[in-house]
Amino acid sequence: MLNILSIIIGIVALLLAIPSFIPLLGWGNWIVLPIAIVGAGIGALSSSNMGRNFCLVVLAIAAIRLMIGGGFI
Repeated sequence: MLNILSIIIGIVALLLAIPSFIPLLGWGNWIVLPIAIVGAGIGALSSSNMGRNFCLVVLAIAAIRLMIGGGFI
């Protein structure tokens, strides 16, 4: 059950990350990062790794996009 919840949280984070790739909307990644971290934490409590890994991929995509745009210093 926690794995499914983690996947749902990851999908929500991914849907929020997609518009953040548009220039001047990169600040949306700051919203995606905490959501993906919560999803990865819930996925870590699950017996399966799929939800956690999915959230970690979304987290990595958002973090890389922030680094490219200068969001992380």
